[in-house]
Amino acid sequence: MSAQRIAVIRALTEASDFTQVLNAPPRARTAHFAVHHLPRHQTTRKVRVKSPGEADLSTAATPELSLPVDQQPLTGLWLGMVVPKRNAKRAVTRTLLKRRIRAAIDSAAATLPAGLWVVRLRTPFARTEFISAASERLSGIVAAELSTLMAAAAGRTAR
Repeated sequence: MSAQRIAVIRALTEASDFTQVLNAPPRARTAHFAVHHLPRHQTTRKVRVKSPGEADLSTAATPELSLPVDQQPLTGLWLGMVVPKRNAKRAVTRTLLKRRIRAAIDSAAATLPAGLWVVRLRTPFARTEFISAASERLSGIVAAELSTLMAAAAGRTAR
């Protein structure tokens, strides 16, 4: 991790967050990868606010209602990765891809807006071209492609 990085990168773990982000159109694409971004949570949960004359079971004064946690503005970057087994058969390849995705996000973190980010592997790398799953050649090509992807994602204006 670089010392100049300002953004905090957290792991995206909730299935509902992945679904929301992946339903958004891709922010950028390359031959093998796509990156999706949501600037904030888009929850479907409704918050019920009592009307002024409605009875309250509490004897204390009604506190001011704030936004639920999942509707508050996001700070930092939340990263999720989708590297399906059908596109990367070997575990060593999936691990290499995930490490490269983390490194690409880390290097571009200062230029990316806050929100939920998901990088997904769209198509497999040809096994005939990359015989070794952890080859230096594959690692270099993946790093270059992800660098291009992050530059395109950072350069695109948010909607």
